[in-house]
Amino acid sequence: MDPRQQELAARIAGRRGAVRGPFRVWLHSPEMCERAESLGAFARFDCSLPRHLRELTLLMAARNWDAQYSWNAHVDQAIEAGVPEAAVKAVAERRPAVFEDDADQTFYQFCREVLEDHFVSDETFADALEHFGAKGLVDTIGALGNFTMLGMCLNTFQVDLQAGKEPPFPDIRGHGRVR
Repeated sequence: MDPRQQELAARIAGRRGAVRGPFRVWLHSPEMCERAESLGAFARFDCSLPRHLRELTLLMAARNWDAQYSWNAHVDQAIEAGVPEAAVKAVAERRPAVFEDDADQTFYQFCREVLEDHFVSDETFADALEHFGAKGLVDTIGALGNFTMLGMCLNTFQVDLQAGKEPPFPDIRGHGRVR
């Protein structure tokens, strides 16, 4: 690595514990890596959404893109943060997830419509706006966009699954190396 890549790798390792997953790819373009890391840190740690919804957003985007690495890295964190296991299983199996909390159900529906329909119905938008405000919806779209880019990177460069992890989706086309 050149000095710029080494600097970024040290910063990433300091914030995230190690340089792994997509960062091993993004470091090939230090400018892209820096911007992707910044947006990713905001989406994961600093945006206005509560932690369990940030994790749900990540899982939904990971499943939308069949991004095994991302799913495996976050499924336990999502459950620990409060996403019900039944909802996680439903997302993994591409079935509708059901949440007891109205705000969580609205959030799920909003994200589902964005990812699957590429649009949000007026009713879902109004419900989500009422629960999360304009800032929350902008943060949600930013998180979905970030986690979509993450899934695209992981799949395109065939980033390995974590050691000892099985593919989480029965209908996945498995790969297994970093290009």
